[in-house]
Amino acid sequence: MSPRWEPNPNIHRGRTVTYTLHAHLVFTPKYRRGPFTDEILRRCEEVMRSVCADFETELVEFNGERDHVHLLVHYPPKVSISKLVGSLKGVSARRLRQEHPEHIRKYLWGAHFWSPSYFAAS
Repeated sequence: MSPRWEPNPNIHRGRTVTYTLHAHLVFTPKYRRGPFTDEILRRCEEVMRSVCADFETELVEFNGERDHVHLLVHYPPKVSISKLVGSLKGVSARRLRQEHPEHIRKYLWGAHFWSPSYFAAS
């Protein structure tokens, strides 16, 4: 390699692939109600970081407001975005309902936490 060449830390290399894949994801709770407090957003971020680690992806940024959350995820080509989203939403819904049942019950009823739709841009 040329001494002037510096590797880009955002470009990942596998045995047969070189890639840099990013997805901006936005999730909203069912009925676009606002169940998120600062504490619940912090816990949601922890849970989503754990799920991303299980998928060998990286949660680069997480931000949320009362009625939605934004994620920026770096992921390898072997990961299906739809499967990642399903796990992120499923695991976080289950954990947040278990840990904050009274608060969440005020805003959301039934068995659902997240809206079935989501926004994804890459």
